[in-house]
Amino acid sequence: MTSRWMMQVEEVRPVDVTWSVMSLAVLNEGRDLPDTYREMMDRAWGPVRVIIAAAAEHGDKVIKPLYDAMGTSIHLGGEKDFAKVIAGALEEVGLPWELAEVADSDVNDAELRASHQRAIDLVGDDVGTPVIAVNGEAFFGPVVSPAPKGEAAGRLWDGCVLVAGTPGFYELKRSRTVGPIFD
Repeated sequence: MTSRWMMQVEEVRPVDVTWSVMSLAVLNEGRDLPDTYREMMDRAWGPVRVIIAAAAEHGDKVIKPLYDAMGTSIHLGGEKDFAKVIAGALEEVGLPWELAEVADSDVNDAELRASHQRAIDLVGDDVGTPVIAVNGEAFFGPVVSPAPKGEAAGRLWDGCVLVAGTPGFYELKRSRTVGPIFD
């Protein structure tokens, strides 16, 4: 949802977004998690491994389109088979199907962990994804649904930049009352 919001922000504010990989699978390694969530985290390695490999071979410009294609298949299409998600996303983005082979391999895990660690180094390890860095400050979030559009997206951006730049400011939070709303 945050990536959809940031695409709107790019249209109404002078920002240039650089997309990087942060992995919930890496973030949750070694943590005591409910079995169903642990199962999901174990499966989450494949897609991010493929994105890391694609970026290494084809440049960072493929990160966002590949992420979007995978996310659309999973969240909007309801696809649970990540092999199908990966294959479809690679085809949609026009990348070689052979990249799917790294989904079950740790060959690029050092690069994946390094990308993830860059985000954690900015905000600390007691957060999740997304991480946004702007004007020398970084923060986790916002977690928002549905993603604001147009000027509403810009106003949320302005507020996030304001609080992130306030010395000593650490957190805003409230309980979620709805799941992701994709409109």
